[in-house]
Amino acid sequence: MDIKYLGHSSFFIKTKNAKIVTDPYSQESTGMKFPKTEADIVTISHDHADHNYIEGIKGEPLVLTWPGEYEKNEVRVTGFSTFHDAKDGADRGPNVMYKFEDNDISLLHCGDLGHLLNDEITEQIGEIDVLMIPVGGFFTITAAEAVKVVNQIEPSMVIPMHYNLPGLNQETFANLQDISAFLKEIGAEDVQPVEKLTVRKDQLSAENTQVVILSI
Repeated sequence: MDIKYLGHSSFFIKTKNAKIVTDPYSQESTGMKFPKTEADIVTISHDHADHNYIEGIKGEPLVLTWPGEYEKNEVRVTGFSTFHDAKDGADRGPNVMYKFEDNDISLLHCGDLGHLLNDEITEQIGEIDVLMIPVGGFFTITAAEAVKVVNQIEPSMVIPMHYNLPGLNQETFANLQDISAFLKEIGAEDVQPVEKLTVRKDQLSAENTQVVILSI
């Protein structure tokens, strides 16, 4: 499984038989141009313009916007109902986390998660190899809360997302923390960005959680 970061909460994930895009964003909402991308599966965590730019995706993808169980091109996708805030959605509405399973590798994209997880949903999610989690705070969980969710999920790898990036519209996203706050909280300040992550089951460790920063 290959993973590339497209920016904000959007990733391009390539499995043996499928191309997946998470939370595509519009340039108008973020200030960043979304790259030309073709996909078989697109997941939308919530209906905000910086996460739902389906028009930017080529092909005829299966577009997922709701919790449930789905499958395409040998990839199993499960959506879990959560919230964009810590008030059961009263401030920012619902959020869907998506779990992808392919070739014995499991990945969880948290979308704009706004709260810690309870034991029930953690049990439903099950084992996760790679966790994509928002860390910038303000609109989502904070860096410190993100570390708590990491400890709840206990993945082999963590990929932070939804933090302040060069190119983001600062009129909208100035309150997002940059990546350093999360790296300090999780004790991985020496991690260097890489352009692409290739995930292999035999390289995953259940004992030590590895932090991976993906550059755009």
